[in-house]
Amino acid sequence: MSDLYVRFWGVRGSTPCADPTLSRYGGNTSCVEVRCGKQVVIFDCGTGLRGLGKTLVQNGAVEADIFFSHFHIDHIIGLPFFAPCHAETSRLRLWAGNLLPDYRIDSTLRRMISEPLFPTGLESFKASIKFHDFRPGDVLTPFPGVTLRTAPLNHPGRSTGYRLEYDKHVIAYITDTEHRPGQLDPNVLWLANGADLMICDCNYTEDEFDAHVGWGHSTWQEGVRLADQAGAKKLAIFHHDPDHDDNFLDRLAAEAAAARPGTIVAAEGVTVRF
Repeated sequence: MSDLYVRFWGVRGSTPCADPTLSRYGGNTSCVEVRCGKQVVIFDCGTGLRGLGKTLVQNGAVEADIFFSHFHIDHIIGLPFFAPCHAETSRLRLWAGNLLPDYRIDSTLRRMISEPLFPTGLESFKASIKFHDFRPGDVLTPFPGVTLRTAPLNHPGRSTGYRLEYDKHVIAYITDTEHRPGQLDPNVLWLANGADLMICDCNYTEDEFDAHVGWGHSTWQEGVRLADQAGAKKLAIFHHDPDHDDNFLDRLAAEAAAARPGTIVAAEGVTVRF
């Protein structure tokens, strides 16, 4: 077995939900941990990041690379509550590909983490933090043995998809992207080609999609079509709509597994090992 695994800390989209009818799949927004040996890779900083941070600091000094899909509030709101940000021993590198040329990571985060929106600023963070803005299509090598290939996604304000390659395995993180009916997105297919795990924005069902065109999200049925065409080994349905409760997702899980055996509906705490 490889020393690679994926753990879901936040799987919800748009807004965190503190509702008992969502407790089994979870109400925290997007945050996914990938362990490549001793290296920590984090995709997105939704409210699920808080729980991950509390776990990481229990094991001493934290070094991690954080890759943002984009900077809508549900994907960044967890950062001020990430315990490693407040530890002098932490070394964090933050990466984003959707902001240039108009914005930068540090200036964008300062707009959120400052008065009147937040009582303290980035200066309150004690960790060593480095910011890396890049452009979609760039190939990133945050540390030896790990490569991330990137591509633009279809979302208001732009979003970035990632293809993480490590130890002959591939993890595709593809969230906040809207498909065009009848057209399989070539960027998504490229990112997910032969992936061991394809984590995919499946916010809607096809019955819901027409009422949400332009919102920047896709359907689980499109996720199945893309995974099949890309030859992905396992599909993880991700970025659940706030109105999709546990019972709804149970039904969706059964339908998706019937359409593509082995498909999972991402839930907080679920770990996938390779």
